Amino acid sequence: MNRYAKPISEFSRLEKCLSAHSTPFKLSAQLPVFGERNEEEHYAVVLQSGSLSIHRQQDDLLVEIVAAPYIFGINAGMMGCSTEYLLVTQSPCSGFYLPAAGARHLIQQAGLWSDAFCWLSWHHRVMEIRDKQLVGNNSYSQIRATLLDMAQWDESLRMRVGVMSYIQRRTRISRSVVAEVLAALRQGNYIIMERGKLIRVNHLPAEY
Repeated sequence: MNRYAKPISEFSRLEKCLSAHSTPFKLSAQLPVFGERNEEEHYAVVLQSGSLSIHRQQDDLLVEIVAAPYIFGINAGMMGCSTEYLLVTQSPCSGFYLPAAGARHLIQQAGLWSDAFCWLSWHHRVMEIRDKQLVGNNSYSQIRATLLDMAQWDESLRMRVGVMSYIQRRTRISRSVVAEVLAALRQGNYIIMERGKLIRVNHLPAEY
């Protein structure tokens, strides 16, 4: 079973429930999903096409790059305060957004809490995997795990995202260490890169 497999049926029902009461967006690459907005308002975002990056605003940590279909922020603001995130398109994107409280009200009316819980459980699982890859591991293990994740992306996304920048912003490992490891892996033909982009992972040794 693919541990990253999304609950597509649940997504489709939530998408249908929320779309009629939302604000659509269609953006080119490298643009924030939100421009000027009230920072006190929390939004749920449904990504229907494209890919976007999720950044933690307080320190600009790159949390993840995600691809459609994707829902973000259903639970935003539920605890009275929450970490603020910046969403930036990595490719041309389309979708819609609406206030998170309104989204939860629509989900309640439609009796779709089971679908919402399923989606949030999947998202929690993805974050658990990310923590397992990055927290408490040495630099090489973090770089290795990130390269393996990137290898699963579709080619169009890999051709947009620089390997060095993505690893460094996701892990906060120093640029010099990332460069040294990537150079060694390329020299050993463990990975293939062109113009800073990941072409292929042949095999990654467990230890550096």
